[in-house]
Amino acid sequence: MKMKRAILFSPYQMLKNRIVMAPMTRSRAIGNEPNVLMATYYAQRASAALIITESTSPSINGLGYCRMPGIFTQAQTESWKLVTDAVHGNDGKIVVQLTHTGRIAHSANLPHGGAIMSPSPVSADAPMWTDTLGMQKTESPMEMSALDIKNTTNEYVLAAKNAIEAGFDGVELHAANGYLLEQFLNPYSNTRSDEYGGSVHNRTRFVTDVVKAVVNAIGADKVGLRISPYGTLCSMQNYTEIPETYIDLSAEMEKLNLWYLHIVDYAARASEEGRLLLQNIRKSFKNTIILNGGYTKERAISAIENNEADLISFGSLFISNPNLPEKLQNNISLTAPDPSLFYTTDEKGYTDYI
Repeated sequence: MKMKRAILFSPYQMLKNRIVMAPMTRSRAIGNEPNVLMATYYAQRASAALIITESTSPSINGLGYCRMPGIFTQAQTESWKLVTDAVHGNDGKIVVQLTHTGRIAHSANLPHGGAIMSPSPVSADAPMWTDTLGMQKTESPMEMSALDIKNTTNEYVLAAKNAIEAGFDGVELHAANGYLLEQFLNPYSNTRSDEYGGSVHNRTRFVTDVVKAVVNAIGADKVGLRISPYGTLCSMQNYTEIPETYIDLSAEMEKLNLWYLHIVDYAARASEEGRLLLQNIRKSFKNTIILNGGYTKERAISAIENNEADLISFGSLFISNPNLPEKLQNNISLTAPDPSLFYTTDEKGYTDYI
């Protein structure tokens, strides 16, 4: 039993354990570029099996949040090398999460030339912090044209190539938590009547097309996808075709031999229908499954033992416990994070935890 209980800390494939650092917004990228402070932060947490960075935009149009990093310019790409070099120097692995915020944006946060866009002109009507105007509401997006869709797909491809140039071990495409890719999946945010709207398969088309394009550019073994069935963050609403949508999507990802699916499962676990969907995704997608959603050490061990997942990602616990794997393995008391410092600009609540 003791050996079985150690499964969370055992190697998995080319990873040193099964504890992943989840992507978390930290708002330290002044001018939308990574910096030395961010490199220190990620390097401190390199004992994770895999670090997934904070949301990083593949496009000027995806910078919906203030101080959100991008990876679509050469300067940003060069700056990310500070981070990847620091993590690899501490024997860690790191992927960049490519996140286009879509309608979750305010023009005060966008650089000059950026536009707020979404599959349909449906406002999220969600609160949004801006450094210049304080708290605002997200603004109504423009409906993406066929050319916008093509250009955005190409932006993801360029960002993925930039990520490899910057030294990342791969990319995670963010199709969860109400951002652009999920906006195409959901019929409340996607009211299109063309080939990207209407039926379940049409609504999954854009996500599949983006993943295919990125896979063709950098290889399936370097690409993961994050999803959040039943999640309601960023004004997402549940709909009757959720199981059909995510079974369709996971089957497409299986065809592409994707590296992993990263599932935010806390909402799905709340219902029998959701739990069945998680089981069906596990059956249809044969590669690595990462689960995320308020996991404790014991719940993480149980999920892996029961073959619900291969890896578990932890979020806020990694903020205040840079050496989280060591603490979990040795039953060392965990430090609680200070939420008031999650989105500030300096080292407090960022690199000063031990």
